[in-house]
Amino acid sequence: MKNIFKIFAGFMIAVSTVGCADMLETSSSRQVFDPSLDTKSDSIFYAFGVMQAMQQLADQYFFLGEMRGDMVQTTELYTDNNLRKLADFTADSTNKYNSAYLYYKVINNCNYYLEHRDNTLLTGSTNVVINEYAAVAAFRAWAYLQLGRAYEKVPYYTVPLTSISQIDNNNFPKLNLQEIIAEQTTYLEQFAGLTVPTYSTTSISAGSTNWGTTKYFNPALCFVPVDVILGEMYLEAGQYKQAAQAYFRYLSTTRTTTKNLVSLSRGRHWWSVLPSDFDTQKNQTEFGQGNLWSSVFSNNATPLDVITYIPMAVNYTMGQTTEIPLAFGYDYYSTDRSGSCPTVRELQVEPSNAYYELADSATFYYYSTKDQTSVQRTPVPSAIGDGRAMILETGKGEDSTLVWVPKVRNANIILYRTSTVYLHLAEAMNRMGYPDAAFCILKDGISQKIVDFVADTTGNVNRYIQPATYEMLKTKVPFLSNENINRFPEEEMRGIHGHGCGAVAGLLSPYQMVTEVGKKMNQLSKQFPQVSITNSKEDSINAVEDLICDEYAMEFAFEGRRFYDLCRLARHKNQAGLYGGTFGNTWLASKLAYKTAVPLTDEKKWYLPFH
Repeated sequence: MKNIFKIFAGFMIAVSTVGCADMLETSSSRQVFDPSLDTKSDSIFYAFGVMQAMQQLADQYFFLGEMRGDMVQTTELYTDNNLRKLADFTADSTNKYNSAYLYYKVINNCNYYLEHRDNTLLTGSTNVVINEYAAVAAFRAWAYLQLGRAYEKVPYYTVPLTSISQIDNNNFPKLNLQEIIAEQTTYLEQFAGLTVPTYSTTSISAGSTNWGTTKYFNPALCFVPVDVILGEMYLEAGQYKQAAQAYFRYLSTTRTTTKNLVSLSRGRHWWSVLPSDFDTQKNQTEFGQGNLWSSVFSNNATPLDVITYIPMAVNYTMGQTTEIPLAFGYDYYSTDRSGSCPTVRELQVEPSNAYYELADSATFYYYSTKDQTSVQRTPVPSAIGDGRAMILETGKGEDSTLVWVPKVRNANIILYRTSTVYLHLAEAMNRMGYPDAAFCILKDGISQKIVDFVADTTGNVNRYIQPATYEMLKTKVPFLSNENINRFPEEEMRGIHGHGCGAVAGLLSPYQMVTEVGKKMNQLSKQFPQVSITNSKEDSINAVEDLICDEYAMEFAFEGRRFYDLCRLARHKNQAGLYGGTFGNTWLASKLAYKTAVPLTDEKKWYLPFH
């Protein structure tokens, strides 16, 4: 531990130097080694210093979360050995992407700021620093959360390390994930409801790539909102009500709705399997109203759906670069000036068979040419597949076996999206005992329109929202309270599943909870014959959780978070004890069996050796 922390002595006050050409450069004229933190403006330098430290850990965060998940696989010839060992769970302390120091660098930056920053400065009656102070506290919580996920126990401290004696004479406790969460949520709650600082600009030019694309980034999107990280930590800890309320607080404070994001290319094999009665005109107008889902991953200064990202430098002279695009076959730092990001054939990482199977088995909903007279046309189900898989780029000719993943092409590492918050809210509500509310987020989005779906005595399967759930949505997590209902207007709310599988809103939608949950129960029964699955509410909650897991796969694959989601869901299955206290371990091990011989039924194997 001391070897890791002694590196901080070289930096004395925990902030790394900002290069004069760096994309996170500030105009502060104060000294790097002892800037004042008692004025209203100069602390922006520290905030950008934390962002720089976040850039330095971006590759590690991404690869730890993605390579150990089930959505990717290595390639036989080209995968870097560090990535290969992550993927097969044999990484040791020498692995390039196993460095606790990178997270502690963020933490020590934050500790220094939080201890020395005067957070009471006012302009008139307005506190002009508290939002930034809270945002730095959120950075620290995020970094500790990643440490708790990666290592079984880690040293925990909240004071800045500025001298060798502090390091040599330390007696830091070693905490596990649950203990870290208890410490951090207790501290962060005082900042609940605060939004991130915006500074004086909404976007900054980060320079131009060698191949001609200019990159902009929004400093406000580099922060982690307090309520988002509170929701994440509560969810990780199995405190589902607190998680749901934190997510709701973020969504209501920022008036955040589910954008109408669509995948106009319907599934990987759309043209080859398109039904003969597919009404192209009707589907384009009904399903195609909105923004392309793929545009979320563009180089826009304010990318759709993104809450927090780590934008990496466009070239080596502008700051911290990344190896992520190259691993997926994009030469982001190429000197080729052809006008688009060049690709390479030496792919190190590619989509897994599990990803393809999930994408191809999805049911897509479309409007039929045979249904021309209905006042409310009925979507028709077809096994076309999930349109989000169309984001992949497939080679032609001699490269026909190669597949590139454009999500990573623009060197932006996305940490949180609006879709992340809503789907994690669904996970929390499901485990709170409201699987219908969770399914609503997949199907329709929560708004006034779901009042029409409240169950009645006729047993109409389209009316899937139970009265108790409706009451919960007016009180405990009050989307539908009189105060909040107008924050989530019906015309702006969509189900996340519709990003890839057609518009599934409407009273007569075939995307029905009873049908989908039944299908998932049958699938789980075949996969795990040792457990007895019935039609109890607890079985429904487990099945809906697996539906959410599938949605995570299609929505967030190749964004660096898959393994973290799988581990969290596995722990929740263990805690529920429905099929035994270690069912979650068995469930996770079955998903990853194709890539490793390491016995992942042992939770200790999920962690890296601390280094």
